[in-house]
Amino acid sequence: MRGQDRTSGSLFSYIDLDARVPAGHPLRAMRELVNASLEALDGAFAALYEAGGRPSIAPERLLRASLLQFLYSIRSERQLVERLEFDLLFRWFVGLGIDDPVFDASTFSKNRDRLLTSEIAQGFLCALLAQPRVKRLLSAEHFSVDGTMLKAWASMKSFRAKDGSDEPPAAGRNGERDFKKTRRSNETHASTTDKDARLYRKGAGQESRLAYLGHALMENRNGLVVGAAASLATGTAERDAAATLTKDLPKGATLGADKNYDAEAFVEGLKKRGIEPHVAINGTVSKRGKVRKTAVPPQVAASSGYAISMRRRKRIEESFGWSKIVGGLAQLKVRGLDKVKAVFTFGLVAYNLVRLPRLLHTTGELCLAAEK
Repeated sequence: MRGQDRTSGSLFSYIDLDARVPAGHPLRAMRELVNASLEALDGAFAALYEAGGRPSIAPERLLRASLLQFLYSIRSERQLVERLEFDLLFRWFVGLGIDDPVFDASTFSKNRDRLLTSEIAQGFLCALLAQPRVKRLLSAEHFSVDGTMLKAWASMKSFRAKDGSDEPPAAGRNGERDFKKTRRSNETHASTTDKDARLYRKGAGQESRLAYLGHALMENRNGLVVGAAASLATGTAERDAAATLTKDLPKGATLGADKNYDAEAFVEGLKKRGIEPHVAINGTVSKRGKVRKTAVPPQVAASSGYAISMRRRKRIEESFGWSKIVGGLAQLKVRGLDKVKAVFTFGLVAYNLVRLPRLLHTTGELCLAAEK
C-alpha cells in the first residue's frame, strides 16, 4: 500500500540528540577527546573573562564549532552558523540543544582576538596530547619536521612599492594592472591589505606568491603532530622554526627532515644538543658540475635508523595535505601573523582528531559512552 505524503502536525516533539547520533559515529570519539582537552583549559578560559557582567557565549562551544569548520570543509563562519541551525549532529557536537538559539557569525570575529589565538590553540594541542591514552601512542625518540607554504589572503595587486612610486590598479571592482618589466621584492614592496604577507617562491620554476609558512613537528610512531607554528615567509624560516619546535626534544632523539634542512648551522645545532640529524642529503649540482657539500655525517647517513627516518618523515606531508584540502588552509581566510598561527595550529589539531579514534580503537583504549 502506498504511503501518504503528509506533513506531521504534531504540536510537541521530544528529541534526544544523543540518541540521534549513531553509536559508531567518528564524532563521538572526537567529542570525548575534545571535551577532555577543553576541561584542561578551564583555567585559561576563566582568565579571559570578567567575573561580572552579562554571560558570554561559552568558549568551549565556539572552539567546538571552529573544529567542525575544519572537519567538514565549511568555507566560512557564516555557512557554519547556517549549518548549526538545521544540522542535529552539529548541534550535538557543539553542545546546543534542539531549542537553543545559534550564535551569530559575528561572534567569531568579536572573540578572535581574545579566544581564537595561538596561545589557546597551542594549549589545546598540548592538552590533547597530554591525555594518558593519547600519550601512549606518541614516540619519545623519533621525530620529523617540515614546513609548507600557506597562500595569504592578499592579492598580488596589493603588493605595491613602499614609497608609493608605482601606480595603483585601474578603477573598478577588479582593475587591471601591468606588472611586466617591473622588479618587485620584499625590501621595496609590501602588501597594502596584509602587512605580514611576504613574496615567496617555494622552488625553482614556480611562481612567487604572497604567503606565510606553516611548520609542524611529527612523532614517527603514528604520524601525529606534536608541534605546530607559523612564520613569515623567508628563506631561513623553516630551519629557524624547526630549531624552536625541537628545543624540548630529549637527548638521543632523532630528527628527520628534507634536504632544505641540510645546512651546517642547523645540523651542528642538533648535534650539540645530542639529537641525531636524520636530514636528507642535499646533493645539488652547480652549473659547473660541482656537487654541494652535505653537513650530514657519513656514519649517520649509512645507519639503518637513517633509512627508516627517510621513509617515515614523508608522512608529515599527510598533515599538510589534509589541512589544505579538507581543512581549507590552501587559501588562508585571515590576515596577520598572529591569526595565521592560531588557524594553522587549530587545523593540525583537527588532523590529529581525525586520526586518533582509529588509533585508539586499534589499541583497545577507546571507550565510548554508548558502549559502556
